[in-house]
Amino acid sequence: MARFLIVEARFYSHLNDMLIAGAREALEAGGNEVETITVPGALEIPAAIAMAAESGRYDGFVAIGVVIRGETYHFEIVAGESARGIMALTMDGIAIGNGILTVENEQQALVRADPAQKNKGGEAAQAALALLDLSGRFAA
Repeated sequence: MARFLIVEARFYSHLNDMLIAGAREALEAGGNEVETITVPGALEIPAAIAMAAESGRYDGFVAIGVVIRGETYHFEIVAGESARGIMALTMDGIAIGNGILTVENEQQALVRADPAQKNKGGEAAQAALALLDLSGRFAA
């Protein structure tokens, strides 16, 4: 059994609820412990994961959020920099599944967030589980 932390940027509550449900179901199916914390936005997710990883209390992480393209360049910054921050942490050996949706519109997000459809929250949890497994295999 492992301890996972879901770090969510709660901006679109109804979409996040679906992403978290998918992630939680995938993690708990293996008997893992799951906690959830909320941060202001997707840009804060990597920092929160870094802080939590330093605590040593968690074995893996799932990043959850939704970034929908708007009329300004802000979308590109948030989407790119949050992904870059998460990738930097994974390169340091932290098991993270990236479930931050970057979409053109809410309809795309609904399809991807819904556990009965694309279940991107569940896929992110599966990625975190796979990375945790790999880190254990290489540590042995």
